[in-house]
Parts: sequence; structure tokens; C-alpha cells
Amino acid sequence: MVSLLIAYLSWSGNTKEVAELIESRLQEASIDVTMYRIGAGEPIPDVASYDAFMIGTFTWGKGVNPPQLKKFIAAVGFKPELVYVFGTGDTQFGGDALFCAAATKLAAFYHSPLRPLRIEQSPRGHQEQLVIDWTDEVIEHYNQTMIQ
Repeated sequence: MVSLLIAYLSWSGNTKEVAELIESRLQEASIDVTMYRIGAGEPIPDVASYDAFMIGTFTWGKGVNPPQLKKFIAAVGFKPELVYVFGTGDTQFGGDALFCAAATKLAAFYHSPLRPLRIEQSPRGHQEQLVIDWTDEVIEHYNQTMIQ
């Protein structure tokens, strides 16, 4: 069975909601998912023991990754081979230029094979379908990668 780690940082609960929607969709596809909330004080899982890694965050300040996320990345200590990125943001603080900039930067840092999922605040309403569609893309990409 495929195993995937979802590590996320959430203060307002928006990024957590996205992570939970992703988790549900992955479980429907028979993928074994482990959730890890960054900054909650729990020991960091061994990222290398998973088939794939997913990381999510909100965008902090003027488009940067929050300090807790940076500490988590440093503690992991390496770049996993297969990383998918999602993030939440708010266009009222900086417009499109800063919208989910942390997720965009993370995707570039990890050389993510897919575009990052970017959600305006909460994934509720029409954005829930964006999460489902993106997660389906992750599943399809992962399956194609494993066939090769």
C-alpha cells in the first residue's frame, strides 16, 4: 500500500481544513496517510519512510514561509524525492503577487512535479472542488511515477 505523509502548518485552521480534505480524498484512493501538524510539539516523523511527502502552509508577512515551517524543513534535513505542496493565503494582503507565495516558494525549493495548490483562505464552497481536483492530479502523477 502507498504511504504518504501530509505535514502542515496552520494557525487559523484554513490550512488544516485543506489537509483534511486532501487526506480524505487520498484515503478514498486507498492511500495510507499520516497527518503531522507542524509546530504541535510532536516528534517529527521519518519523512524518508514514506512513498511521498506533502507539505502545506499559510503565507506569512510579505510572502514568506513562517518561521515554524523553516524549522521543520531544517529538522527534516533533506529534500525528499517526491514532494507535493499546498497552501492557503489571502489576496487582500498583497494581491496576486503575494497570494500563497510561501507555497509557490516551497514548490520551487522541493522541485515539486506539480503546481502548488493555492487556496484563498478556507477551502469551503467552490474551492473544495479545487482541492479534490488537485488531489486527483497528485494521485494520477504518483501512479504514473511508480509505473515508470
